[in-house]
Amino acid sequence: MEILYLGKTKDVYKLSNGNVLLKFKDDVTGKDGKFDPGENTVGLTIEGMGRANLQTSSMFFEELKKRGIKTHYVSSNLQDGTMEVLACKPFGKGLEVICRLVATGSFIRRYGDYISNATPLKEWYVETTLKDDLRGDPLITSDGLATLEIMSKEMYENMKRQTILITKIIVDILKEKELDLWDIKFEFGYHNDEVILMDEISSGNMRVYQNGVIVDPVTLTSILNS
Repeated sequence: MEILYLGKTKDVYKLSNGNVLLKFKDDVTGKDGKFDPGENTVGLTIEGMGRANLQTSSMFFEELKKRGIKTHYVSSNLQDGTMEVLACKPFGKGLEVICRLVATGSFIRRYGDYISNATPLKEWYVETTLKDDLRGDPLITSDGLATLEIMSKEMYENMKRQTILITKIIVDILKEKELDLWDIKFEFGYHNDEVILMDEISSGNMRVYQNGVIVDPVTLTSILNS
């Protein structure tokens, strides 16, 4: 297979049928040896994390498929730690979307003068960042994306609607396990001129609490698949 990209948490390969294969790794984002889905660097390696992220992603993607929500997901192979997906083109050099339900992490680092940590947000907050390690994944607005010709305002609104819809579904699934979602990170791209969810919906891309205590990604996957 042709290697397309060697990433922080996944390697990407081109398949002969035109689709793409994602190979999940055991690396997770964080800082100073601590897991943090909001960070843009690999913070630590957790044995079994790659398969855990794949298992969780597959479960959520299958649920979205049942509900008629189109994503890049085609199928997965848990034994090989791989997921086959549609070939999507990223916006610019990559665009991440974070849906925040509770004030924490980088949100508090930026806006802590106006809100206390762990405060539930009255309205879910959707923010976008450019994938740019050198500049610390800078925040960007809908106007900024349009000005830089990365994404039209119509595409942005479509992406925002999908983000809130998908987050709501994930929140409901987590609540069934007595889990509370605080924030989640997505990535969108376009396929055949459609804006669709790509990348993964994994334990390593969300901040989840149970009874006021954060749940680490491997434990979260175990709970979701119990």
